[in-house]
Amino acid sequence: MKRMGMIFRAKANKALDRAEDPRETLDYSYQKQLELLQKVRRGVADVATSRKRLELQLNQLQGQSSKLEDQGRKALALGREDLAREALSRRAALQQQVSDLQTQHQTLQGEEEKLTLASQRLQAKVDAFRTKKETIKATYTAAQAQTRIGEAFSGISEEMGDVGMAIQRAEDKTQQMQARAGAIDELLASGALDDPTGTAKDDITAELDRLSGGSDVELELQRMKAELAGSSGPKQAIEGGTGGQAEQGRPQEQPRFDKQ
Repeated sequence: MKRMGMIFRAKANKALDRAEDPRETLDYSYQKQLELLQKVRRGVADVATSRKRLELQLNQLQGQSSKLEDQGRKALALGREDLAREALSRRAALQQQVSDLQTQHQTLQGEEEKLTLASQRLQAKVDAFRTKKETIKATYTAAQAQTRIGEAFSGISEEMGDVGMAIQRAEDKTQQMQARAGAIDELLASGALDDPTGTAKDDITAELDRLSGGSDVELELQRMKAELAGSSGPKQAIEGGTGGQAEQGRPQEQPRFDKQ
């Protein structure tokens, strides 16, 4: 089971590596940093709001303390020492609250300063990360484009591999068709296959037809020469004085050029 789990994790990790895009990872990290910076800023704003609320309460208590002090002075001037004592007692209680609020105010002010400084530092880091992120993305994009161009030129890319396979299949099929056509021509020429249309002739038949055609021409030429020679014989006899009247009276046979 442990081995199967290890194999599964290894395959899953490999699949994640193939699917991971560093640019997307950088953008996601930058987005998370912006969210963190926004939370810090909201924290600073909340602390500043609490500090401001304490300052309002302090101002209010200090006003009441001053009022009680004035009332004690007036009561003492009027001879009402009891009223003056009451006013001073209330003023003392208010002063204790003022002291507590001042302590809280100082604490909040210190926290606000720390958060403000942390926000400024985080803002600087986020800005630096954004610059570095864009630089890395640009470098990765350029390297990716260069790699694809190199793969395209070398023919090892997936797209170019598919194109090369398609060309190879087309060439193989073309060669196969050419070989088949050549084989059929050879079989027809050798007589192993019959041509149902009667239009195909092998080499021997074609040569015999050519020779027979030439023989017919020669035979026709010889026949014409013989006819011409036969027609010229009586003419030579008349000129020599050996022919009779019958020969003179017989109509001369015209040469025939009928093709046998």
